[in-house]
Amino acid sequence: MTVSENGERAAALTLTSALIGGINVIRVTGVLDATTRDQFADHLAAEVDEHGLDMALDLGGVTFMDSRALGLIVHHWQLSTNGGGRFALIGVEYAKTRVMWITGLAQRLPLYDTIDDALAAFG
Repeated sequence: MTVSENGERAAALTLTSALIGGINVIRVTGVLDATTRDQFADHLAAEVDEHGLDMALDLGGVTFMDSRALGLIVHHWQLSTNGGGRFALIGVEYAKTRVMWITGLAQRLPLYDTIDDALAAFG
């Protein structure tokens, strides 16, 4: 938990999911690091169990991402693609997810600006 400007506790990570065009879109808002990794991992696993391997992660609301979170994203990308599913990352911003570029994964992961772009690529 973090403390907001008015002194109230605010969640460090918020995860919401919706089926859009038959694809499970998971919107991620907040910090993806060691303090939120288990919450993120549990949510992704539950979504795969409930909706299958097709997944798009909307990272437009991410304020920071570390290598542990990136490793989890890579795991789900591999799980999805190896199992015949479709996977996309949406709204990735360099300044907030710099670790993707440092590791070279930004050139390998399926990045899209919008959900519409990702859905069009899925066909």
